Amino acid sequence: MTADPKATSEPPGRDARLAQLIITLFGLCARAEGNWLSTASVVALMADLGVDHQAVRSSISRLKRRGVLVSARRATTAGYSLAESTLAVLAEGDVRIFERSRASESDGWLLVVFSVPESERDKRHALRSSLTRLGFGTAAPGVWIAPATLTTETRRTLERQELSGYVDLFVSHHVGFDDLRTKIPRWWNLDELTQLYADFLHRYRPILHRTTTARPTPLDAFGIYVPMLTEWRRLPYRDPGLPLSLLPPAWNGEAAGTLFDQLDAILNPLAHKHALAVIHGQRRR
Repeated sequence: MTADPKATSEPPGRDARLAQLIITLFGLCARAEGNWLSTASVVALMADLGVDHQAVRSSISRLKRRGVLVSARRATTAGYSLAESTLAVLAEGDVRIFERSRASESDGWLLVVFSVPESERDKRHALRSSLTRLGFGTAAPGVWIAPATLTTETRRTLERQELSGYVDLFVSHHVGFDDLRTKIPRWWNLDELTQLYADFLHRYRPILHRTTTARPTPLDAFGIYVPMLTEWRRLPYRDPGLPLSLLPPAWNGEAAGTLFDQLDAILNPLAHKHALAVIHGQRRR
């Protein structure tokens, strides 16, 4: 479950963090509730994450203005739904986050070659931003690369954003000359990605120990799971599933993925239980 580009392009800082938490909440809960949450439910659930109601309402308004959320009323109750475009991207994100397929060298590579007129620099920026979010590396100016396993997702994304007219896609195999293992660190920032995985492992390994030795309450699980999922969901996009044979030995992305899966299995059902109790007015602490 990842957000669509409109939901991931805010400036860094508290506002962006809050917006991402709200998107995670909607992705986690609204889709199971007919794609709708009342404003009161969102405010109450965000309060359980330590966020005050004024900040929540302001962030929701910004997400509505950007077309990520849509205001929707049921009977006399005000609320919000995820926009259709956001729903589509969340569905694609579910595959990245919860399945995390990893390519092999035999899968080949997807090359994106693009040319955007100087008069449409906004399209060039949008294209580069989209490719970055999909996990592409830069092989040369105007030539971006990713495992060929991302071909379908890349086509859908570029078509949805009306960028396909500027792009040619090629699927190929590397036939020379340097060892690809020397190229991968030039095309992707593996040091940064390794550090992001290390931070996740450092933060959540102790939590796994606690949750396996003492079952958390639904409220506690909710308070852990939503921020964890918000933090995790960007990582499968920074790591596009590069072949393990081309990554450094003992790549910590595998350990981080296993940790996420273990915590997801424990916390997800309990977090849902708490969220549903709040949404349906049967709050239990």
